[in-house]
Amino acid sequence: MSRPMTLAEKLLAAHAGLDEVVPGQLVEVTVDVALGNDITAPIAIKTFREAGVPTVFDPAKIALVADHFVPNKDIKSAEQAKLVREFAAEHGIVHHYDAGRMGVEHVLLPERGIVLPGDVVIGADSHTCTYGALGAFATGVGSTDLAATMMTGTTWFKVPESMKFVYKGERRRWVMGKDLILYTIGDIGVDGALYRAMEFVGPVIDTLPMADRFTMANMAIEAGGKVGLINPDVVTLDWVKGRSDRPFTALRSDPEAEYVAVREYDCSRIEPQVAFPHLPENTRPISQVGRVPIDQVVVGSCTNGRLEDLAVAAEVLAGRKVARNVRMIVLPATPRVWTAAMEKGYLRTFMEAGAVVGPPTCGPCLGGHMGILAAGERAVATTNRNFVGRMGHPESEVYLANPAVAAASAVLGRIAGPDEL
Repeated sequence: MSRPMTLAEKLLAAHAGLDEVVPGQLVEVTVDVALGNDITAPIAIKTFREAGVPTVFDPAKIALVADHFVPNKDIKSAEQAKLVREFAAEHGIVHHYDAGRMGVEHVLLPERGIVLPGDVVIGADSHTCTYGALGAFATGVGSTDLAATMMTGTTWFKVPESMKFVYKGERRRWVMGKDLILYTIGDIGVDGALYRAMEFVGPVIDTLPMADRFTMANMAIEAGGKVGLINPDVVTLDWVKGRSDRPFTALRSDPEAEYVAVREYDCSRIEPQVAFPHLPENTRPISQVGRVPIDQVVVGSCTNGRLEDLAVAAEVLAGRKVARNVRMIVLPATPRVWTAAMEKGYLRTFMEAGAVVGPPTCGPCLGGHMGILAAGERAVATTNRNFVGRMGHPESEVYLANPAVAAASAVLGRIAGPDEL
């Protein structure tokens, strides 16, 4: 009989071929999906070619997504995307997404059923932890680690300690998964879960839609977490149904599993949150934000670019106009999200309000393109990071919020919640 294990421990044990693992143990695991994008994959490809390995371990288990500087913003980004395109063709990579098929990687892969519950996933992008919402051990790695996995189909981990976060009570109106994770990061700090598995549980999580679960897992890295995990349940299984014919095994934490720390939150006391510059931990409830004029609003990214996020922003914007001094940019995260938003009338709502609707791209989130800030400008963004210079000039500022707050702020020209409208 093996010891009771957390979800993170179970996932690693299963992929290491072991009955059990313990925190601190080094394990070599098989990888179900290895991911690279147009910034990180070229480095991995160069390393792969220098190693002289003739073929990738499995062309169906590698995903290459051009999403950061695409549509190509300059010659260098065009060359990077071309390199990825040629490598994908050379090795028959099944999951290569470019041009009109391209979406923001961490929304695209679950949507297409490429990542499933019970998987181990590595990605050369820090927000690979998003897939933990499905109950997968998913984490970011360096490009050379990606190259090694593309050769061997394996990687190694130190088994992380696990922290449990219990969310109780009733969510208030306009409080989303973004607010729960911002509140949590505000509580424990940006290094509060350093190299730990963050496991999100409780009655509020049980009722949370998948879109909000993805948002929470996405920002585990902003607390230093190795992974952000939610135990698969009926919501998870309903969501993945029909997305893939690949078999999977959904694992759950044992009730008697040990955690290095347990924190409980009463969600009935949590308001919509705003993270002030220049750290995601600098959170304030919307009632304590004060008067902060803004220049730009961005709704999108792997954090809040899903259809449900656009629905909330459109609900707030319907029949209203973006303030004349504000630029609002909306970037649906994938072609399927874009099409569904069009069919539901959300894109028309955004356009009539005076927003710019763009293609699926990471774009402004990383200060890449399509929404760069000038010196002294402020943006409210549904993205995940607000570090110095994250969205442009080092003297600009980024405030993180949910889509409802972002939309209300666009209308009022200052940071505000939808209840002010």
